[in-house]
Amino acid sequence: MSENKLRVACVQPSSGQDMDENLRAACELVRAAEGDGARLIALPENVALMDHRDEEVQAQAAVLDAHPAILAFAEVARETGAWIVAGSVGALAPGGRVVNCSAVIDGDGAIAARYDKIHMFDVDLPNGEVYRESAAFRPGDDAVIAETPWGGLGMSICYDLRFPQLYRALAHGGADIVSIPAAFTKVTGEAVWHVLNRARAIESAAFVISPCMWGSHSGGRKTFGHSLIIDPWGTVLADAGEGVGYVTAEIDLAEVAKARAAIPALRHDRDFNIPADGKDKQAIRAV
Repeated sequence: MSENKLRVACVQPSSGQDMDENLRAACELVRAAEGDGARLIALPENVALMDHRDEEVQAQAAVLDAHPAILAFAEVARETGAWIVAGSVGALAPGGRVVNCSAVIDGDGAIAARYDKIHMFDVDLPNGEVYRESAAFRPGDDAVIAETPWGGLGMSICYDLRFPQLYRALAHGGADIVSIPAAFTKVTGEAVWHVLNRARAIESAAFVISPCMWGSHSGGRKTFGHSLIIDPWGTVLADAGEGVGYVTAEIDLAEVAKARAAIPALRHDRDFNIPADGKDKQAIRAV
């Protein structure tokens, strides 16, 4: 039987190229957040390593259950009893490829679920920054919902935020909370971070917890911070702003059912045809 109310937290570190130091700092923040009453604590994308060199990212990848970050967060989970969304790490996949992988660790330190990032951040930004995530990582194929004591937790990572169909599928699959660990760039974060996170919460009628990396990193890259906790109506309950730290908020999962009953959009999906631009019509099927 799930519990309705809990305190959640987003941890906002400024990770660099030293994995040991990154994990020490992140675990310290997790312990602090748990000390403030958080029972579900989320960390950002690339929490263990922020390095612009693809070869270094791949060299420091490991099988998920033996990854130094997962081992470190599992130890903290056992110590505190908190559930931890372990941001994302470079995990070795079959065939020698690496996936950008988020794991949910339960209060006993076991991996309750894993999600391999589906959408790769391959973009050329207006300020000249170039990103080719697919050069380092293999994309995943499966949407994932972790079962927690509080209900379904839909998993996603960073660039996934721009693909609303994923979140609608998670909501239809039973997610009451959605995690979006990110290392959003400062440029894109200033433009769209808040509005897209609020939109995903509203569309899904779910709580959104979005821990985001902050600071300056190798290769001249900068991340936005502003880790967010958002309710099913799109109200921002907590915003970490800039700097290293964490934010917490009390959430009531009963609000999800209330929001979905008030605006039952998740029950109103219909198949429809899309413009074919001279080609045969295609159909989009309702989730």
